[in-house]
Amino acid sequence: MTPSDNDRAVTGQVAAAPRPGLEVRSRVTETGAVVCALAGDLDVETLAPASGALAELVARRPTAVVVDLRDIAFCDSSGLNLLLRTRLAAEREGLDLRLAAVAPTVMRVLELTGARTVFSVHDSVEAALAT
Repeated sequence: MTPSDNDRAVTGQVAAAPRPGLEVRSRVTETGAVVCALAGDLDVETLAPASGALAELVARRPTAVVVDLRDIAFCDSSGLNLLLRTRLAAEREGLDLRLAAVAPTVMRVLELTGARTVFSVHDSVEAALAT
């Protein structure tokens, strides 16, 4: 055991595991829609990449914006706020914003807050694109 390990064991302190970040990937479909896939935690500490990417995608005025949420492990109120702001920005541009493959953690936040009713929610990216 190294001295730092020993110190932690004696004091009962445990080093916190590093928080996962947020991975943002986007692609344009043959029909001109964009799919933005988010993976990781969607919270106040990881929000910046998703916020910038979604704002840029809406500004491009594609035929539709699909947000793939299948790989979101955690979503807090700031993540919900980002989705709501993006929906409003898309609406101002006359665009459809569709949520696809919504992870159970995100669906719970949507349902608990009543926000589920304002989103177009689909079981898969394919279903969202077919709308």
